[in-house]
Amino acid sequence: MIITHLSAECYPIAKVGGLADVLGALPKYQNELGATSQVVMPFYKNEYTQSHCFEAVYNDTILLGETDYDFRILTLKDHENDLGFKIFFVDVPELLYTDFVYTSDDTERFLAFQIAALDWIAQSETIPDVIHCHDHHTGLIPFMMQESFRYSMLRKVAVAFTIHNAQYQGWFSHDLVGLIPEFKFSHVGLLDWNHCINPMASAIKCAWVVTTVSPNYMDELELNANGLESLLSDEHAKCIGILNGIDTKVWNTETDPLIIENYTQDTIYEGKFKNKQWLCNKFNLDVERPLIAFIGRLVEQKGADLFPKIFSESLFGNDISILLLGSGEKHTENDLINLKEKFPDKYNAYIGYDEKLSHIIYAGADFLLMPSRVEPCGLNQMYALRYGTIPIVNSVGGLKDTVEDLYDGGFGICHNGVTVSEVCEAIERATEFYDSEIFKQTRVEVMSIDHSWHASAESYLNVYNSLNPFL
Repeated sequence: MIITHLSAECYPIAKVGGLADVLGALPKYQNELGATSQVVMPFYKNEYTQSHCFEAVYNDTILLGETDYDFRILTLKDHENDLGFKIFFVDVPELLYTDFVYTSDDTERFLAFQIAALDWIAQSETIPDVIHCHDHHTGLIPFMMQESFRYSMLRKVAVAFTIHNAQYQGWFSHDLVGLIPEFKFSHVGLLDWNHCINPMASAIKCAWVVTTVSPNYMDELELNANGLESLLSDEHAKCIGILNGIDTKVWNTETDPLIIENYTQDTIYEGKFKNKQWLCNKFNLDVERPLIAFIGRLVEQKGADLFPKIFSESLFGNDISILLLGSGEKHTENDLINLKEKFPDKYNAYIGYDEKLSHIIYAGADFLLMPSRVEPCGLNQMYALRYGTIPIVNSVGGLKDTVEDLYDGGFGICHNGVTVSEVCEAIERATEFYDSEIFKQTRVEVMSIDHSWHASAESYLNVYNSLNPFL
């Protein structure tokens, strides 16, 4: 079975959110199960592309409106590829060769990516058995495969679409419909949702199967999908939630080269203490206090707009330390920076992103805070568990699928709803748990919870086979 994934992100090449982590792992694990899985993504100007060698395997020109754009399909030279899967890059220098992944208006950029990718796939000697599209940046591919005359040879190719985050749908005006390769205009309704062209809605209509990244999030989407609720309800029969996994070869406390001290379940006490000690020394925190950390985007979806109040109340009322790693909305960043002056020895924040620091935080923190209003799957809580760090989560989406509350015989701190009082109460529960006899035992046990990609990769292969039993 040949599977081609199309995505705007792929770890470690370009990462903004969890989408990159999925694309950096899923194809590798599918290949281990006997498939031939590969990724196609845009060619950005970033640290990865500047430090690796590529070769062109195809070049052509696409017409976007009245403008011709030359493009190439590049791939890593064999000795450069240690990803575990073949990867191809769509190089449209005038649109995609940028030092950023997304802007406020990416319509032409990602249309060029999708059209160039399909042009190349359509003329390839080996056509994939399955084309798997990820999020709205590839959401017009199912429509073009089904409706655009130039891709008629691809109409019998199975096409899957995964929703990683339904809040972002890629909307644009019908005035730009002429940018899409010619199709029978009476079928334009397959592009439309709520009086605009909506790539995510179109993909839901046209894909053979629609998946999302946790079973609970799929259920929630029929109630809250930023305007797509009725469409997802109508298409319910072809929708399925498959829980993401994590790459346990990368996220392994015994071998992780980024953490200060490696450890196993048998040496967790010493190992976590060394990592915690390093963090506390670097950020002027007391190593004897429970350390609660947050890693992620400082946006409303993650509950970050409430952090200044939550942190103030929790730090004032509890003998804890809080460490934050993230970036996002500027006013939230500023409020969180200013909070350092109020709690100089109990709180600190690193505004930005640092991969090494994130690993050390997972290894050194006692608790990981995730009060997300929306969390399609969430990978951070799985990384935390793998590193013996107890998650504090709002029970939504994939957080509900992966974290069971202590009160129910589980191993995490769960709350229902995102208010200052609810999150502060959860932090207080965590503080009490830290002082209990079972805390040490629990963090040893959670390290063995299996959230690897093996089961998820096999589930995807089963879905593909259900589309075409002859694969």
